[in-house]
Amino acid sequence: MHDAAGFKRRIDAYLCRLADEEEAELLRLSGELAPVCEQLRSALTSGKRLRAAFLYWGWRAAGQPDCDGVIKAAAAMELVHAAACTHDDIIDDSRLRHGLPTAHVAFAAGGVRTWEAADERPGAGRQDRSTALAMMLGDLLMGYAGKVFATCGLPGAYVARTVPLWSALLRETVAGECLEVLRTGGASGVAESLEVARYKTAKYTVERPLHMGATLGGASRDVLAAFTGYGLPLGEAFQLRDDLLGTFGDPDRTGKSNLDDLRDRKPTALLALTRSLLSPDDGRLLTKTLAAGPGLDEDGAATVRELMEHCGARQRVEDMIGERIARSRAALDSVALPADARSVLGALAASAADRSL
Repeated sequence: MHDAAGFKRRIDAYLCRLADEEEAELLRLSGELAPVCEQLRSALTSGKRLRAAFLYWGWRAAGQPDCDGVIKAAAAMELVHAAACTHDDIIDDSRLRHGLPTAHVAFAAGGVRTWEAADERPGAGRQDRSTALAMMLGDLLMGYAGKVFATCGLPGAYVARTVPLWSALLRETVAGECLEVLRTGGASGVAESLEVARYKTAKYTVERPLHMGATLGGASRDVLAAFTGYGLPLGEAFQLRDDLLGTFGDPDRTGKSNLDDLRDRKPTALLALTRSLLSPDDGRLLTKTLAAGPGLDEDGAATVRELMEHCGARQRVEDMIGERIARSRAALDSVALPADARSVLGALAASAADRSL
């Protein structure tokens, strides 16, 4: 049986050592980098390590044994995630993640001065210093991901097989984020919203980590195809659940605001379904309420939530999650896998998209 807590401790321990090593190197360059070191450590000390688990079980599904090298390779997926979250929080101007201030907010709270006077600014339209530091921290985390993976200790020929996958992972993740930016505030349909979810979340959360691990381990094309059939619907279910949490979740439990998605009019499937199901009068009320933008308050959000419940959009999203989990599990039956890998991946399919509101 998979010891999820033990696996998480192994990933956490490696990332803690990495933070120690990189902090020493950064401070050797300059003591002024202490705030960057603090946020680097913060970015690496939380999370369920879901992406790492998918890479690990992709490797084990190829018939490979547990070893320190695959733990390091799996940790690289968490660095990709930390980088993506840091950039995503800047784009969304999110204030909290896992109940803690996001990097750009923490930099500002720590006294990082903004460019206030016109003659202090290096260029018109530039972001303030706290945002600039957070952007560079995200870049640094992504750089660490490549380094950690390349030096994980597995045979070089194994690692070389994954080069095309790294390119695909980064391309797809950036494309998904760009599509979300381009479609935020618009009137995207369900298909367009799911496309954003697929590239922004589904692929780099489930499918690509599985492919990374399976490719490292020399799995067959049939296994890789089954992991696509498993990973894409599960990744979409994960994002659909995240959309529900982003609107109906309790911030004290989720660690993030339940107003941001509504204030930004994010192109979620939940909002797209709501628009498609509302009566004309209710549709106008939704548009008027969301027009408040950043000024949307709790009363306005309650109105939107009520509309989502009343028209059945919330239940439709729950149904979509259930249907995708069923498809994901069925894909595992299409290929021969080691019993432990099949069992754990089946359990991960249930837990990844069944998070509490």
